[in-house]
Amino acid sequence: MPHPSEDCASLNSHNRNGVSSDVVQDDNEGFNPAVLNGSKKETKDSTMNGARNGIPVVGKRFPRVLVTGGAGYLGTSVVPLLLQKDYEVLVYDQMLWGVSGLLPCVGNRRLKIVNGNILDVRHLRECMAKCDAVIHLAAIVGYPACEKDPELAREVNEQGTKNVVGCLRRGQALIYASTGSCYGAIPDGMCTEDTPICPLTLYGSSKAEGEKAVMKAPSAVSLRLATVFGISPRLRLDLLVNDLTHKAITEKQFDLYQGEFRRTFLHVKDAARAFVFALENYEEMKGTVFNVGDERMNMSKSEVAECIEKSVPECNITKSDSGEDKDKRNYEVCYQKIRELGFEATISVEEGIEELLKILPFVTPEEALKARNV
Repeated sequence: MPHPSEDCASLNSHNRNGVSSDVVQDDNEGFNPAVLNGSKKETKDSTMNGARNGIPVVGKRFPRVLVTGGAGYLGTSVVPLLLQKDYEVLVYDQMLWGVSGLLPCVGNRRLKIVNGNILDVRHLRECMAKCDAVIHLAAIVGYPACEKDPELAREVNEQGTKNVVGCLRRGQALIYASTGSCYGAIPDGMCTEDTPICPLTLYGSSKAEGEKAVMKAPSAVSLRLATVFGISPRLRLDLLVNDLTHKAITEKQFDLYQGEFRRTFLHVKDAARAFVFALENYEEMKGTVFNVGDERMNMSKSEVAECIEKSVPECNITKSDSGEDKDKRNYEVCYQKIRELGFEATISVEEGIEELLKILPFVTPEEALKARNV
């Protein structure tokens, strides 16, 4: 998917003050993935810095990666990509949505899975001490889930993230999953990383508070992801593109409120690639915030609906002026900063819809219910 050549960063001159401070502890210790099989004996091919099938692992700045929320929607796309690139991976997750999304990976000797809560500081510190880098995905995600239990949302998204920062050790990298929801409603102009954030929802504000904590660590990178869509091993149907496509298939109709509101989108596989990209480009990215997405997927809700209508022409879409979307986000985002380092999104909304149409007709009602965070 070709990227736009326009210097979109020049369209917005807002400024935002950065903040940093030292958060360091002792050097890391290794962990042994062989404990999955009940063995405590370390061998060259079972230790984190050992070999795979007799081939030494070399050339990685951060060979051992802990992924909080690694069994979730985004995590189950990040983890296999890390394993594919020969990273040792420790998934730290409460498994609230089950562990089935990790089943394709369990045969990999470089994977270890721990049932862990980021609010349990002692356990978190113990597990983080065994890794070189942390990809922090664990969160209460989305407007509805945060509104359902505001106290839990703040506790997990804010205090949980502060716990991760507090457990960082000297030399560890931290890559944080932030969100474009931090911007809120910016109807005029294009948001850059310097645009003052003004979140409209508890989800956006709690993730913004988490980002503030993260950026106090000099070793951190914050990725403000566009609204994610597409198929991942742990399916989600409560995301805009996925939700509307599912309704088009199962109900043959949906109502669209405030279709002029603009959002920006990113396929979950591209989102996963961004975290590996940050690991591999850590020196250029550390201490900084990056928007992650593509300007070509800055789209109105009506434009998304039109894409779905082209693929599911029998669907009746009602554009209503009487209804109201409780999520008032309305903005466009510039992605030039990360693109200049070499990262580009590769999967369009249209391609993501076609991918969804391959599987959604076969999703059972029970599976569909489990695929929604609320």
